[in-house]
Amino acid sequence: MRPRDFLYIVSLLMVFLVIWGITTNQPSIKQNARNIQQNIFGVQEARLFSTALPKTSTLKCDLSKNCPIDHFAFHISSGAADVVGPKICFDGKIVMSGVRNNVGKGLNLVFVNGETGKIEDFNSFDMYSGKSQDILDFLKTIKPGMIVLVASFDDSATQMTDEIRDIFVGLGSSMIKDVKFRDSWVFAGAAGIEEKSTFEKRSANDEKTNVYGKWPEMVDIAGCFPRKI
Repeated sequence: MRPRDFLYIVSLLMVFLVIWGITTNQPSIKQNARNIQQNIFGVQEARLFSTALPKTSTLKCDLSKNCPIDHFAFHISSGAADVVGPKICFDGKIVMSGVRNNVGKGLNLVFVNGETGKIEDFNSFDMYSGKSQDILDFLKTIKPGMIVLVASFDDSATQMTDEIRDIFVGLGSSMIKDVKFRDSWVFAGAAGIEEKSTFEKRSANDEKTNVYGKWPEMVDIAGCFPRKI
């Protein structure tokens, strides 16, 4: 039954009850008619109002709440063992992930313009059998004000030199000096940061506590990164 036909039948019923109440002079019937009017039409009005409301927009990077206007939403997950790749989401866009087929074992990095939120560059570097100079050259392209997002996958430390670690320290890392073979590590920092970043997590490779045999549990961080104005 269409809503218009339903409302028509209800209106007739209401009119009939009111007339009957008047002719029989029964206040209870009059009150029942008023109740029907309020309940039926109130429900219909509520349904019409609810359908007119705009749908709630999806929160960026699956955060539990929206970030302030001067912050960017982000979510970084490390890889799981050597099977499931990492994922880096920034400002509602998944930049790197196994689904996008653009991650690699080692370190996965994303460079972001800290003022506009534009993705400037991203790449992955094999830190087990690759060359240290490759990631070092990439890190040296970081410009002042850039936001740097990092996720490990499998092993991120075999080719890690002191010079590379020092660069991450300059970006706000407080854990990079302790990252070792097959540790899980995620980090978000920025060039020229004046204090240590609060966005960092590490899970140590320890055969007594490892979740995935020879690998520790995956780690992730999420939050709102301040816009670098």
